[in-house]
Amino acid sequence: MKNFILLLFISSYFCAFSQTRSIEPERSVTTSHYVTVKGSRIPYTATAGTLPVWSDEDKAVATLFYTYYKRSDIRSIEKRPIFFSFNGGPGAASIWMHMGYTSPRTLNIDDEGNPVQPYGFKENPHSIIDVADIVYINPVNVGLSRILDKDYDRANFFGVNSDIKYLAKWINDFVNKYKLWVSPKYLIGESYGTPRCSGLSLELQRAQTMYINGVVLVSPTGLGIDRDGPVSAALTLPYYAATAWYHKALDDDLLSRDLDDILPEIEKYTIEKFIPAIAKGSFLSDSEKNDVAVIASRYSGLSAKDYLDYNLDVPTSYFWKKLLYEDGLTIGRLDSRYKGIDKTDAGIRYDHDPAMAAWDHSFTPAMNHYLKEELKFETNMKYNVWGNVRPWDRSNNTTGEDLRHAMAKNPYMHVFIQSGYYDGATDYFNAKYTMWNIDPSGKMKDRLSFKGYRSGHMMYLRKEDLKNSNDDIREFIIKTTPKGSAKY
Repeated sequence: MKNFILLLFISSYFCAFSQTRSIEPERSVTTSHYVTVKGSRIPYTATAGTLPVWSDEDKAVATLFYTYYKRSDIRSIEKRPIFFSFNGGPGAASIWMHMGYTSPRTLNIDDEGNPVQPYGFKENPHSIIDVADIVYINPVNVGLSRILDKDYDRANFFGVNSDIKYLAKWINDFVNKYKLWVSPKYLIGESYGTPRCSGLSLELQRAQTMYINGVVLVSPTGLGIDRDGPVSAALTLPYYAATAWYHKALDDDLLSRDLDDILPEIEKYTIEKFIPAIAKGSFLSDSEKNDVAVIASRYSGLSAKDYLDYNLDVPTSYFWKKLLYEDGLTIGRLDSRYKGIDKTDAGIRYDHDPAMAAWDHSFTPAMNHYLKEELKFETNMKYNVWGNVRPWDRSNNTTGEDLRHAMAKNPYMHVFIQSGYYDGATDYFNAKYTMWNIDPSGKMKDRLSFKGYRSGHMMYLRKEDLKNSNDDIREFIIKTTPKGSAKY
């Protein structure tokens, strides 16, 4: 008996210490739910699962975690759009748009996007599930996605172009698994998810013979489109103005006008006066330089001396620290409506981004609770809100040109850009510049559109813009529903 007990103890001991965190390469759990959208009760299924990434030798080298929402009372998928949704970072999970934007569930937050307790989720009455199915995809090492073959070269995952290449293959496998070849297909990406989706639009055509109806770029990056020098220095001024207007840091005559009234004036000044002035460099006369600094000061809420000290190129980090200096507060990078407190008021950059702190506060507990309680996906793996994807190869970023090329090859394809006026990370006027320069010929500009919102990087966290931005996607789907042959 003693020997048996000893053997049992030893066995239990080694079992306990031999366990490792692991996730199955392919597994899924499907649950059924309802959500009320625009007054209609919508039935849907939610499939949380993993699907492998295959090497060129057909070996499972990684697995991606996804959540697939499918309206369950639709008999034919021929006219039912499917959205492939990505967040950015790189290294960010799909949690942000998943729990904040388009899905049937959204965060328990206040009307302006601030965290509240108890943490959790609720029905999203503005979800696009009434008009489209959605799959939220987590690239390698984020969410519950993981590398399976530790000897496989990480460079095959972590870089602008390698990321696009393996994700296109994975999407093809997903489409085959769920028999979605005849469905209208859309890509939607936020932040770094925008070069990802822009590159995918061409890679899916070129390598998978899969054509996309539309691409939604939420808070887009520069997509590799050149804007160095005076252009880069000047384009932030309209964002500065919007933020200063929100915080009532402008002159009374500007504050008496609506934001939509003053921004066109400031955009015009930026293009016609500010960029040329910065371009003159040291050959701009002292009087001209002073005049430009005074006007930039009037529009930004900073002082003319700030602009003169920085030779008209005031860094965003300084703006976030300095705008509310007199109040002893900083403002957020990702959403400049948020205010923070630093250890000292001195310095030229803040201690932390108060917007990011607020969002991590809300999202992480809600997603971990949601996965187990509603989606019923049990695992011992940690859900990586932020995953290790370093080093990331940023070279040869041609994603803006890839997007143009994909549009040129596909007359059905449209692009819709959504930006928050208070986003200081990927500001709205840079997004407009990106849109203007995707297609220099102007022959496809009727297939490019832009919408701004009175919020930040995640414009959907503000209740009013959650409704508006989802409604704008609905309109985009209608606009991109083919009404004839794909030809010029």
